[in-house]
Amino acid sequence: MFEKDYRISYLLDFYGNILTDKQRDAIDLYYNEDLSLAEIAEHVGITRQGVRDAIKRGEETLNDMEDKLGFAEKFGEYRKAFDKINECAENMRVSRSSLNFFKIIEENMDMIFDQIKIVNKE
Repeated sequence: MFEKDYRISYLLDFYGNILTDKQRDAIDLYYNEDLSLAEIAEHVGITRQGVRDAIKRGEETLNDMEDKLGFAEKFGEYRKAFDKINECAENMRVSRSSLNFFKIIEENMDMIFDQIKIVNKE
């Protein structure tokens, strides 16, 4: 048995459509459904070694695509920036009754603009 790299499950969401049906199904069953190689082999109707090979080739393809395109990493960075912007917006919303309202607005707007700059540099 080989060690699972759960990053593969994440990459499958981005690049799964470029895999063969056999590779995509094997990876999905292995990572997302947590089936063993033997269970997948029985389910798909191929040998355990065939399942292992399909998974390995699919993993290589997914990793190669991420190395070349970087969509998953970029999405993660955008998600972090969005979460920070959302947090700042919430801080501004709840600070309406605060004595430091304008200071809080200014600080959070600066943080929002910083996040936008970070995302735009990429």
